[in-house]
Amino acid sequence: MPVNAEKEITKLWRNLHNAQGEICKTFYRWREVALEVAGPDIKPLDVALKAAEMMGKDMGKDFLPRLNWLKGEEGFMMNLGRSLAGLWITEGGIAFAEKGENPGEIFVKCTRCPWPTAAKQYGVPMEEVALTRERLFQTMLEDVSFFLNIKVKIEMLKAIPRGQGEWLFRLYKEE
Repeated sequence: MPVNAEKEITKLWRNLHNAQGEICKTFYRWREVALEVAGPDIKPLDVALKAAEMMGKDMGKDFLPRLNWLKGEEGFMMNLGRSLAGLWITEGGIAFAEKGENPGEIFVKCTRCPWPTAAKQYGVPMEEVALTRERLFQTMLEDVSFFLNIKVKIEMLKAIPRGQGEWLFRLYKEE
């Protein structure tokens, strides 16, 4: 029986997008349950930031086997930036890493992100979305810094949830 390649690709593409949408929804469903269980005295932002830290620890450890210094500091930093951008791509975003003006400085940009849309469905403030992503990335880099004995830092310069049109992070090695 012949295979209709276009039909199969369309089906796979649709399934990918459905799975990507569920990533964000699952996080916010979990957030609602955690807030309900924690009671009225807990701040929603504290719950979200703690979740970002826990997730970031796991994700940061997953980066370690793929990182090395074989291509020097600039190659290492670019690979790290691409790994962060790849996380967004996996979630359904459009992201990339590019070199900065200074050696070892990388900018991670995301021009399409599914998180603000999902957050709106669950009544999550946009500032929480921005701070959660920043905390996630910062926590991911803690183990990278520790195990490779370098101080890698990241700072958020722009955020889609703040109405700035794109996410922009500066990734750099702290001296």
